Amino acid sequence: MRRHLPMLLLLPALVLLAGCDFEWGSIGYNKGYAPEQPIAFSHELHAGTYKVPCLFCHSTAERANHSAVPSLNICMNCHIVVATDKPDIQKMSEAYRANKPIAWQKVHLLPDHVKFNHKRHVERFGAPNSCHTCHGPVETMEVMYQHSNLSMGWCINCHRDPAHQAPVNCSTCHY
Repeated sequence: MRRHLPMLLLLPALVLLAGCDFEWGSIGYNKGYAPEQPIAFSHELHAGTYKVPCLFCHSTAERANHSAVPSLNICMNCHIVVATDKPDIQKMSEAYRANKPIAWQKVHLLPDHVKFNHKRHVERFGAPNSCHTCHGPVETMEVMYQHSNLSMGWCINCHRDPAHQAPVNCSTCHY
């Protein structure tokens, strides 16, 4: 009986999981996640209609491990004169003049123990190709959402693609 105790302890958890309504590939991931932002921002307008390149706003993606949310001075490169009558642009301009950042909500969430190197991917595949692989058709998104589930299996499938020749050892993403 003692040898079977660990399996007996797992039994209630398995019964509970069997009764849940979910897709096995999406447990704990945020595919479709689109948090409300403090200012409405349309990637469809900026990246789609106006064809602003990803790296114009997200310039750190080609230089750093992380792709940061653009600072207000990037936005104000255009919005110092463009659409200044719109309430959201006015709100942004006030924050800019007061040297206060906008509290954007992060859309693409990874666990703390996972490191994703944007620079390495942009160097290897270029923008917007590398951007679209994970972030999806951003130029069609009125509201930005997490396009891919960004699970470990999803990433490893890409790394295993012979065309990419990317490493699959643990230390590639866990360091």
